[in-house]
Amino acid sequence: MTRPPFYGWVVVGGAFLVLFMAYGVQYSFGVFFSALLEEFRWSRASLSGVFSVYAFAYGAFALAAGRLTDRWGPRAVIAVGGLFLGAGLIGMSRTSALWHPYVSYGIVAALGMSTAYVPCNATVARWFTRRRGLAVGIATAGGSLGTFALPPIAHLLVSRIGWRWAYVAFGACLLVALNLIALVMRRDPESVGLRPDGDPAPAAREAAEGRIAPWTMGRAVRTRSFWMLFAIFTATWIPVFIPLVHLVPLARGLGIPPLLAATLLSALGIAAIAGRLLMGGASDRLGRRPALAVSFALQATAFVGLWAAAGLGALYAAALVFGFSYGAVSTLFPAMVADYFGREQAGSMSGLLFSMAGSMAAWGPLGAGWIYDRSGSYGLAWWLSAGFNALALGLLAFAQPPRALSN
Repeated sequence: MTRPPFYGWVVVGGAFLVLFMAYGVQYSFGVFFSALLEEFRWSRASLSGVFSVYAFAYGAFALAAGRLTDRWGPRAVIAVGGLFLGAGLIGMSRTSALWHPYVSYGIVAALGMSTAYVPCNATVARWFTRRRGLAVGIATAGGSLGTFALPPIAHLLVSRIGWRWAYVAFGACLLVALNLIALVMRRDPESVGLRPDGDPAPAAREAAEGRIAPWTMGRAVRTRSFWMLFAIFTATWIPVFIPLVHLVPLARGLGIPPLLAATLLSALGIAAIAGRLLMGGASDRLGRRPALAVSFALQATAFVGLWAAAGLGALYAAALVFGFSYGAVSTLFPAMVADYFGREQAGSMSGLLFSMAGSMAAWGPLGAGWIYDRSGSYGLAWWLSAGFNALALGLLAFAQPPRALSN
């Protein structure tokens, strides 16, 4: 008798769709950024601050999202998040003063977005051990495909119906879609009588994990490994949102037409799909650290490429390299956290680290906007970004798994 397909892949598919919708809309911010600048004539730094508050808030809220996922399961958390994310985007359509997007997008939408990355990836990590990198890579590829597909749609909507109705359309779609997709999500394989990876009996690694005392946050934060992960991902995430916010304005400043400028985000997104799938699968065979080392080196190279770019071809090349490396890093993070601290508290551990390190990404877009407003160039921002990734690469050499305690 043929066994039914492993339900873990259904969970991967659900996570893929959640991240497709959520991240596709998030990374369309650069398109709306230009439209808001043209209508209100705000400075780039002041409007970049909206995304910075958003990035900080959704990183900070990730701790609660992770803990609630461990306690309630992903279904309820993602459904509630869809309500907040949809409401925040619809609220953006009513913007008439600078503080409005800080509330609608920076707080309300961020609260909803916090229920996407950590709950989805932590849940997928629970369903797999041997194929964890590949499974998380497939799930997170949804975010990259959304980054490829939705910015051009955002541009077309903005040009046809205006940015206000475009926000209403995106918000309504997310509110409905995320609540429907949440119905297929399950906390872990044990909740439906299965084993990780669909194995009929505990795999060797699972049996070994069963003899190890589960990690708690209190124990984890007292390990050197926890703080090394925090330092590494803080360094790489500080500049990670700069291209996603400022790439379209950079291209427009070089005289590139709006629609072509928006396709740079699509190129970034399609390259990130390759990074997530290739590096996620490769990390299962070669190890997370070598895969991360390659990713950090490529990301530093991409930032130098953005500094040197003077035309559309060079911008595409830099966007492709950045997208590949960005996709790889964001895929390897939840897989590495689960490798270090186990499946049982995957949501809480990923949420804690993401709330601490990921929230630092708030400073990147704000700092880049501040640098541009004062110098008329993003040059210093690109070099600082490359330096942060070089720092992450150096710190990676000192990262080792924590020493487990036996039961």
